[in-house]
Amino acid sequence: MQHDSISTAEPAALTRGGLRRVLAVLCVTEITSWGVLYYAFPVLAPAMAADTGWSIGTITAAFSLGLVVSALVGIPAGRWLDRYGPRLVMTIGSVLAVPAVLGIAFAPGLPWFFASWVVAGVAMAGVLYQPAFAALTRWWGPRRVTALTAVTLLAGLASTVFAPLTAALSENLSWRQTYLVLAAVLAVVTIPAHLFGLRGHWPQPDPAEHPEHAHHDPGTVSRSRPFILLVAAIAVGTFSAFAVIVNQIPLLIERGLSLTTAAWALGLGGLGQVLGRLGYATLTAHTSVRIRSVVILAASAVATALLAVLPGPAVLLIGAAMLAGAARGVFTLLQATAISDRWGAAHYGRLNGLLSAPAMIATALAPWAGAALATALGGYSTVFAVLAGLAALAAVLAIGSVPADRAEAER
Repeated sequence: MQHDSISTAEPAALTRGGLRRVLAVLCVTEITSWGVLYYAFPVLAPAMAADTGWSIGTITAAFSLGLVVSALVGIPAGRWLDRYGPRLVMTIGSVLAVPAVLGIAFAPGLPWFFASWVVAGVAMAGVLYQPAFAALTRWWGPRRVTALTAVTLLAGLASTVFAPLTAALSENLSWRQTYLVLAAVLAVVTIPAHLFGLRGHWPQPDPAEHPEHAHHDPGTVSRSRPFILLVAAIAVGTFSAFAVIVNQIPLLIERGLSLTTAAWALGLGGLGQVLGRLGYATLTAHTSVRIRSVVILAASAVATALLAVLPGPAVLLIGAAMLAGAARGVFTLLQATAISDRWGAAHYGRLNGLLSAPAMIATALAPWAGAALATALGGYSTVFAVLAGLAALAAVLAIGSVPADRAEAER
């Protein structure tokens, strides 16, 4: 009898040391995965075009296709995360990422290049934020905001680390050789880290955390009005935020700033992201789910509107850029906690996959759409006014994104 009780007992949860190990692993692998699979591309794209004769638009189309594939594969990946945990999903993702990057490096023509980015998109679904957020949400439980803040703060350094590293490599190597080096970095860092660092019992979600949703069917949730409004709010807000990033330098140059000053403004916007994320825990402690969702999206709308209407001087434009960065930084955490704050962690992977897919597609479309709008509307000021309106629309949509029983529980 004693043997039976031992064999059927629930495996032990991760110790405090185990939780710290998981967090440290994800901080390192998110920096590396984002750096190689995402931020290296804009640095190497001009060299690719010069070497191959392919247009920047065509090269960017392959990259955007990878993001769309990532969004679509993220939906079934979310189901696998709920069932099997992050170790299997993230290890497979990191294993796939290496031949994908090698394929990009060796691509003899556009079909191979596009196919390699499709594989990279599958890998992204297994190694970028979505599985990392699922891991921390389930393992860290009620303390998830602390862990999510830490990983997004450090992963935010991916561009700071890998953009200069990629540029330095490309000064002495071809773009193909640079991608080979980056593929080696990806293999050495992420595969063993995910395989050995994410070991541990994958716990059942704690029904006591959100007892009102303990028995909710994820299919019913995904068809509910609050969930549909949440998906719309996050997708529209994401489109606005990313379009602001990629079109900010042209706007500031249009305002009379030099390229160097405009680049500094964009960089200081990254500092704003860090400051915004540092304040998220305080925001969650003093606001309801509905209020903080609306406030964050409204702040993004205000910052974007300021960029649209301020003629100068440079210091005010830089301040507006930092405010936009702060709103963007805290928006990442809002998205990371949107599902667990409303429906608990029981089906986080599946529901977050559905939530993230339109947002990832919006991310892929934002660079093209922003430039097309600037051409159609005759300048970037009008574009930013439109983007401010979209962020305001997202704030309005967020009002109805909280289920009635969750809203009642917060009163």
